[in-house]
Amino acid sequence: MAFSTGLSGLNAASKDLDVIGNNVANAATVGFKQGEAQFADIYANSLYGAGNNTVGIGTRVAGIAQQFTQGDITVTNRQLDLAISGNGFFRMSNNGAIAYTRNGQFSLDKNGYIVDTNGDRLTGYLAGPTGIINSVSPVDLRIPTGDLSPTATSKITAQFNLDSRSAVNTTAFSITDPNSYTNATSLKVYDSLGNSHDVNLYFVKSSVNAVTNNATWSVYASTDGTTQVGAGPIGTLTFNSAGSLVSQTDSTGAAVTGPITLPTINYGNGASSASMTLDMSGTTQYGNTYSPNNLTQNGYTSGRLTGFTFSADGTIIGTYSNTQSMALGQVALANFNNVQGLIPQGNNLWQESAASGIPIVGVPGGTNLGKLQSGAVEASNVDLTAELVHMITAQRNYQANAQTIKTEDQLMQTMVNL
Repeated sequence: MAFSTGLSGLNAASKDLDVIGNNVANAATVGFKQGEAQFADIYANSLYGAGNNTVGIGTRVAGIAQQFTQGDITVTNRQLDLAISGNGFFRMSNNGAIAYTRNGQFSLDKNGYIVDTNGDRLTGYLAGPTGIINSVSPVDLRIPTGDLSPTATSKITAQFNLDSRSAVNTTAFSITDPNSYTNATSLKVYDSLGNSHDVNLYFVKSSVNAVTNNATWSVYASTDGTTQVGAGPIGTLTFNSAGSLVSQTDSTGAAVTGPITLPTINYGNGASSASMTLDMSGTTQYGNTYSPNNLTQNGYTSGRLTGFTFSADGTIIGTYSNTQSMALGQVALANFNNVQGLIPQGNNLWQESAASGIPIVGVPGGTNLGKLQSGAVEASNVDLTAELVHMITAQRNYQANAQTIKTEDQLMQTMVNL
């Protein structure tokens, strides 16, 4: 029996050395998870049950368990390299066949899909034309190369200080007569075709109430410096003696408490007629020089994709030549109740099994899912020093089991010689 016992020990030690050798060979493999040989003892079955003095008949390899501990994050500064800090796997698709990996070395194929070195496609959630991500079910992630459509300006946000020391202007307003307005400013807006236009705002100090000391300013507007918006002022602003804005009216003279709606603008170039609002909340009338303190609008021209980045939650943010940025999609991660149940497929891939359970798919940073770090990869979690020490131990085990067989052979030879 000692022959079979020693032989089982030799097989177990050999298998242990195989696992160690595989770990050492993959010490530089991105996303690799080291394996560990696990053993179990063997006892012969007895018809009437085992007694207290039963001798075992050797050992066997119970399984090879991979250790899914976190590997070191190595910075590469390569745009499409991704590392998972925490739990989870990248979800890869090969014509619909799904596999999972921790290797985040990705690139773009000729069709714009994000792929690994095997050509499998990274999956996630795509964004719609307005950047809203559809997180219903993961699909192959693709970076769109088309132009970003223009958006017509619909809102102007402006904040000014109007100089309270300015005199009341009694000259009839004309966009061509600088003497007919107190101050003016200009900003660019965009039509539905993405063409830019200059909208000029003119401020005319029209009156000061002798009783309340409230000052009223009329606001006019023009497009491209040639066409007045509306037949008269687009609105009025009234300030109290402390310089605060207390009331507004629109072009019809109706009181408004929020943004002023401008009369419809027709650019005359084939673009849609524009309807804009002008929000001048926070505008003041102090005894300081006139100054625009804030002047923004929400339109932009068309733009071409100039680059993209990944955020910690997996969102892919595209940047465009028109200075706009928009979400293009979001990387999906998957986790399992029992990662030890995953089946290794080679090429840094694992496949789900009945033992692993079904994948729990979500976004990075979600429940029990790690975050992403772009421009970095996760190194192998193999500890070379520990593996070399383990190799010495396995070698000693192999030698000791060989000695068991040698000793048994000597005993048998002695018996034969009797």
